[in-house]
Parts: sequence; C-alpha cells; structure tokens
Amino acid sequence: MLKLKRSYLGVLVALITVSIWAVFIVATRFSVSTKFTVEEVLILRLVPSTLIMAPFMIKYDLIPRGLSWLKAGMLMIGASAIFPYIVSSGLSFAPASDGGVLAPGMLPFWTALAAFFILGEKLDQVRRTGLLIILIGALMVGLWQIIFNSDEGVWRGHILFLIGSGLFAIYSVIFRQSGLTPLHGLLIGLFWGTLFITPILLLTGKVTFHDVSAFDIGITIFIQSLVIGILATILFNYGVRLIGASEMGAFGALTPILAMMGGILFLNESVPAIKMAGIFLVAIGVFLASGILEQKNSHNKKS
Repeated sequence: MLKLKRSYLGVLVALITVSIWAVFIVATRFSVSTKFTVEEVLILRLVPSTLIMAPFMIKYDLIPRGLSWLKAGMLMIGASAIFPYIVSSGLSFAPASDGGVLAPGMLPFWTALAAFFILGEKLDQVRRTGLLIILIGALMVGLWQIIFNSDEGVWRGHILFLIGSGLFAIYSVIFRQSGLTPLHGLLIGLFWGTLFITPILLLTGKVTFHDVSAFDIGITIFIQSLVIGILATILFNYGVRLIGASEMGAFGALTPILAMMGGILFLNESVPAIKMAGIFLVAIGVFLASGILEQKNSHNKKS
C-alpha cells in the first residue's frame, strides 16, 4: 500500500514538473515577445532565486572541486544562466510550440550523444529507435519553416533551441560525473550565474524595465524565479526519488505537447498538421528514449 501511494505521488509530482517545463516555454515566449527583453527576464529569474536560496549557500562549498576549468565553468554558469539565455533568445524568434520540441524535446537525443562521447555509454535498440524518432519529429517541425518560409527569422530561434538543448545535455553529463547533489548543483549555478552574468546583462543597456508595471515584474519573478527556477528543480529531484529517473524522463514526453497546447490556447499560435505530427513523434521518441520500457522488461525478468 505504501509503495502504491509513493507511485501515485510520484506520478502527480511528474505531471506538475512537466507542466512547469511547458509553462517556462510559454511564459518566456509571452514575456520576450511583449514587454520584456531576454536580459530582463533572466535578471528576474536569477537574482530573486539567489536571494531566496542564499541561506542554504552558507552551508555548502560553492566551488566545484576536482574538475577542469571548462567543466567547472559549465556547472557554475551553464544551467543557471547561459542555457536559459540561449533558449529565451530563441523564443524571441520562434513560437512556443517549436521551442517545446527543439529544446526539452531534443534533450534526450543530445544527452545520449554526450554520454556516448564523454562516458562511452551505449544504448539498446529501443532507445536508439526513440532517438531516431525524436530526430525525425524535430526535422518535421524545423523543415516546415525552412521550406515554406512561413515566418521570417524563425530559423534563428530553431538554431538557438538546438544549441541550448545540446549544451544543457553536455552539462547534465558533467553534473553526473561531478558527484554533486541536485541541491548543491542548483546553489552553485545560482550563485556564480548571478555573480558573473548579472553585471554583463546590466552593461548591455537592455535592462531598463521601460513601460513595465510592478505587477508584471512581480508575476514574472513568481513564474521565472520561484516556480521555474526553484520549484521545478526540487520537484524533479523528488520525483526521481519516488518513481525513478527513467519514469521521470518518460513523463518528459508530455512537455512538447503541453507547450504546443499552451501556445495555441494562450498565445494564439497556429500549428500546421505536419508540425503537429512532428511534435507527437518527438513525444513518442522521448518516451522510448527514456529507457522506461527497458527497465520494465528487466524487472519482469527478475520477477
């Protein structure tokens, strides 16, 4: 009975987590296409999160030890500042439905490649099939814009989504090698990301909050900092403890679909049939690439 309750709780946590990931895509697209600059959104994500988590930082060593300067740099400013900036910049060019596919949707594909080249990990046939399906679905989404040129400049967003997703995949592999706990990694990223990136963002001259109300700033802080920056990370790690990493990865298949639905409902985005088919293909591919089927098969063999 206790195990069943943990499973139900894990499913609930997973659904909330992937919904937050979709909210990040939709909310950021709305922010950078209306009143905020990308730099302003990142400031409102980093600074409040760091202030909230500051009491925990006192208890941890905030310098990654035993790593090369490049790997340490990825842990210090990668996930907290660089990757969100790249993806957010992409959302200033391309719709949320595309972002959901080419950013979180492509993450299993890039992570598998990074794990292969960095760690030498190999995948079974089911996972390889899933990665191939992800690639086909992503191409269906991206090539639609290139071939039909329906929206000028959208291809720039697609490139930024792929770069951001690829870099985050490398970061995730380095994080696994580092031996850091999820909370420790979050604190390191927030501290150094805020310390190094905030002055650079201010020097760009694009952080003015011109014609932005205090209410808009407050809502953005709540969504970007509290919900996305902190809550999503905590929930994801909690979900992994409850139901496992593979199962959480499988639920990630919902992110492209939820981002597409959010773009249609809240941003009035139009999604042609071929792009919609590509989005669903990516979702299927993410599910297969998560390894959940392999885990279930091995469990059935043991029992």
